[in-house]
Amino acid sequence: MYNMEQYDDDEIDYMHQEDAWDRDLLLDPAWEKQQRKTFTAWCNSHLRKAGTQIDNIEEDFRDGLKLMLLLEVISGERLAKPERGKMRVHKISNVNKALDFITGKGVKLVSIGAEEIVDGNAKMTLGMIWTIILRFAIQDISVEETSAKEGLLLWCQRKTAPYKNVNIQNFHISWKDGLGFCALIHRHRPELIDYGKLRKDDPMTNLNTAFDVAEKYLDIPKMLDAEDIISTLRPDEKAVMTYVSCYYHAFSGKQKAETAANRICKVLAVNQENEQLMEDYEKLASDLLEWIRRTIPWLENRMPENTMQAMQQKLEDFRDYRRLHKPPKVQEKCQLEINFNTLQTKLRLSNRPAFMPSEGKMVSDINNAWGNLEGAEKGYEEWLLNEIRRLERLDHLAEKFRQKAAIHEAWTEGKEEMLQKHDYETASLSDIKALLKKHEAFESDLAAHQDRVEQIAAIAQELNELDYYDSPSVNARCQRICDQWDALGAMTQKRSEALQRTEKLLETIDQLYLEFAKRAAPFNNWMEGAMEDLQDTFIVHTIEEIQGLSTAHEQFKATLPEADKERQAILGIHNEIAKIVQTYHVNMAGTNPYTTINPQEVNAKWDKVRQLVPQRDQALIEEHARQQNNERLRRQFANQANVIGPWIQAKMEEIGRISIEMHGTLEDQLTHLRQYEKSIVNYKPKIDQLEGDHQLIQEALIFDNKHTNYTMEHIRVGWEQLLTTIARTINEIENQVLTRDAKGITQEQLNEYRASFNHFDRKRSGIMDAEDFKTCLISVGYNLGENEFSRIMSIVDPNRMGMVTFQAFIDFMSRETADTDTADQVMASFKVLAGDKNYILADELLRELPPDQAEYCMARMAPYTGPDAVPGALDYMSFSTALYGESDL
Repeated sequence: MYNMEQYDDDEIDYMHQEDAWDRDLLLDPAWEKQQRKTFTAWCNSHLRKAGTQIDNIEEDFRDGLKLMLLLEVISGERLAKPERGKMRVHKISNVNKALDFITGKGVKLVSIGAEEIVDGNAKMTLGMIWTIILRFAIQDISVEETSAKEGLLLWCQRKTAPYKNVNIQNFHISWKDGLGFCALIHRHRPELIDYGKLRKDDPMTNLNTAFDVAEKYLDIPKMLDAEDIISTLRPDEKAVMTYVSCYYHAFSGKQKAETAANRICKVLAVNQENEQLMEDYEKLASDLLEWIRRTIPWLENRMPENTMQAMQQKLEDFRDYRRLHKPPKVQEKCQLEINFNTLQTKLRLSNRPAFMPSEGKMVSDINNAWGNLEGAEKGYEEWLLNEIRRLERLDHLAEKFRQKAAIHEAWTEGKEEMLQKHDYETASLSDIKALLKKHEAFESDLAAHQDRVEQIAAIAQELNELDYYDSPSVNARCQRICDQWDALGAMTQKRSEALQRTEKLLETIDQLYLEFAKRAAPFNNWMEGAMEDLQDTFIVHTIEEIQGLSTAHEQFKATLPEADKERQAILGIHNEIAKIVQTYHVNMAGTNPYTTINPQEVNAKWDKVRQLVPQRDQALIEEHARQQNNERLRRQFANQANVIGPWIQAKMEEIGRISIEMHGTLEDQLTHLRQYEKSIVNYKPKIDQLEGDHQLIQEALIFDNKHTNYTMEHIRVGWEQLLTTIARTINEIENQVLTRDAKGITQEQLNEYRASFNHFDRKRSGIMDAEDFKTCLISVGYNLGENEFSRIMSIVDPNRMGMVTFQAFIDFMSRETADTDTADQVMASFKVLAGDKNYILADELLRELPPDQAEYCMARMAPYTGPDAVPGALDYMSFSTALYGESDL
C-alpha cells in the first residue's frame, strides 16, 4: 500500500504528524491536480538545464531515463549508466537505480517500488517526486536551528512580518489571498511589485501578479494556478511548499552574493584607506626631509659678517627660526611617527604586510636627518654669540688704536722738521747750550712715548690675530708710525751727536728753564695719559668689574691735589724765569729753549683733565646702573628656569611611570593621559615668558649666568621631548584600543599582557630588548629555535630596531586568535560573484560592487589566462593574494 510519508525518523521526522490526513488528502482530486501541475513544473525547472522536459509526470518517468537525469541535475552527481532497452526489465532496472540513489542519500522509501513507477501509478509517482523535493529542495533549509518545513515556515514569517494583512501560519490557507507571495517578492525586489496597490479582497489579481513576476524576473516557473488556489478550500500543502521553496532558493542565492560583495567592499575599503595613509606618509616625509635639507646648509654657514649690525641680524633670523619655523616642524615630525605607527597597526589588524616607506624615508632616516639638523643648530647659536663678542672686541680695539695713533701723530707733528734744523750752526754759545738741554728734554719726552708706540703696535697685532676686516688700513697706519718712530730715533741720535760736538761752545744755560722743562715734560705726559685714560672706552660684564673701574677712578681723583701742587710748582718756576729774564734782561727770545711746553698749555690741559673727571664719573654711574639691570635680568631668568627645568624632568619621569604602570581600562588611561597632556600644554605660557626673558638677556649681550645651570636650549629641548613623549604615549594607548577592539581582547587579558610585559621589562623603559622578549616567550611555553625566534622578531620588530614595544607584544600575543579576513576568504567571495567560474567579468563586478570599488578591481586585476578563459576575463585569484602581500599587486 502506498505510504510516502513514512521516512526515516532521523531525516524527516516532521512528516510523522501529517501521516493521518496525507493518506486521505492524496485521494482528493483537487489536491492531486495541484500536485501534478506543481511537481511537473518543478521537475521541468531542473530538466531544462539538461535540455529536456516532461509533459505527463506518470508517463514520462516510466522508463527511468528522465528520472535518473533529474537526480543527476539536482544533485550534481553521476548515477550508474542507464539501460537503453525498451523492455520492462530495462525500465525497472533504471527506476531501481534512481530509487537506490535516493535511498543512498539517507531517505527511507516505504511502499514505493520500481514496478509501480514503471506501471504509471500516479499516486506512487507523485509520492516519489515529493520525496525528492523534500530531500533536495526543502530538507537543507535551516533558519535559527530549525530545518526543513519549520525552517521554511520561519523564513516566510520573518520576511513577511513587516507587511500588514499577511499572517503566514501554514502552507495552505495562509497563501490563498496571494499577499504572502507578493510580500516575499517585494521584500527582496521592491522594484518589481507596487505592494501598496494590492488588496486583500482581490486574491486572483494578487496571485497572478506574484506568479507572473516570479516567472518573468526570478526564473521561477508557474507551478500553481490562481483559480485552483482560490477554488480549493484548503490548497495542497506539498504544492505550496514546493513553490515557496523556489522563492527561498532564489532569494537566498541573492543574499549570498550580497554577503560576498559586502566582504569584498570591506576588504577593498581597508586597502584603499591604507594606500591613502601610505601616500600621506610619503608626502609628509618628503616635505619634512626637504625642509631639513634646505635648513642644514643655512645653519652650517659660518661666514662671518664685518659689522655688529649684520651679525645681530643673523642672530634675530636664528631666533625667528627657533620661535616660528622649527616648532611646526617638530609637530610634523611627531605626527609623522604617529601616522606611521597607526598605519602599521591597521595593516597588522587587517592581516596586511607591514608598510615599508620609500628609500630614505624610514622613521629612522627622518630621525637621523633631524639629529643632523639639531647638531648644526647647536653649534650655530654658539658661533653667532662668539662672533658678536669678537666684533665687539674688535670695535673696541680699533677705536683704541685710532685714539692712540691720533695722539701719537699729533705729538710727532713737526718733530722731524725740528730735529732736521741746523740752528746751532749760527747760534751763540748760550743758544747752543740751550739747544743741547732742549734736545735732552726731547730725548726724555721721546723715551716717554716709547710705551705708547709699543701699545699701538700691540693693538694692531691683536686686530690682525682677530681677523679685523679693516686690518690693511690699520697695518698701513701702524707701519707709518713705526717707520716715523725709527726715523725720529735716528734723527734724534744724529742731532745729539752734533750738539755734543759744539758743547764746548755752550756754557751759559738757564737752569730754571731746564728745571721747568724737566718737570713740565713728565707732568704734561701725565696729564696727556690722564686725559687718555679718562676718555678711554671700557667694556665690563659684571658689577664687580665696574666696581673695580670705579675704585681705580677714585684712587686717581685722590692724586689730583698732589698734581695740582706740582702744577703750581711748575708755574712758579716759569714765573721765576720770567722774573729773572725781566730782571737781568736775558735775551731768550721769549720762549723756553728746553721745551715747547708753556704755562698756557699746562693750564689748558689741567682744565681739560678737571673737565673730564665728572664726565668719567657719569659714565661709570651709568655703566653701574646697566650692570645692575643685567644682574636683575640674570636673576629673573634663573628664578624661572630653576622651576621650569625640574618641572619638565619630573613630568618626563611621571609619563615614563604612567606608560609602564597604567591602571584601569584603556579608555580611562587615554582620558587620563589627554588630561595630563592638556595640563602640560597649559604650561606653555610659562615657557613663552621664559623665552621673553631670554631674549632680553641676549639683547643686553649677557653671556653667562651664575645663578642657574639651565640654559634656554636645555629648556627648549626638554619641552620638545616632553610634548613628543606624551603624544607618543597617547598614540600607543590609541593603538592598543584599536588592537583590543579589532581582536576582541578583554580588559583582563590586557592587564595580564601588561603584567607579563612589565615583569620582563627589567629596565622599566617601556621596551623589551630581544633577550628579554625571548625569555618572556619561553616562560609562556614557546619552544624556540633560532629560526623560529628570528621569524617572530621579524613580526614584532619589522624595522629591525632590536626592541619590542608593548603594542607589538600584544599584537603578537593575540594574533593567533584574531578574526581577520584572509586571502582565501576573499577569493571564495569573488568566486560566488563569478558564479563558481575561475575568472570574473567586468559586468559582474559592476553589477555586484559599488562603482568606485569595481573600477579599483578592474584597474588592478590581471587578465585571466587559464584554459577556460573568455574575452575580458579577469584573474581574481592573483588579485586576492596580492591584497595580503602574498604576491605583487
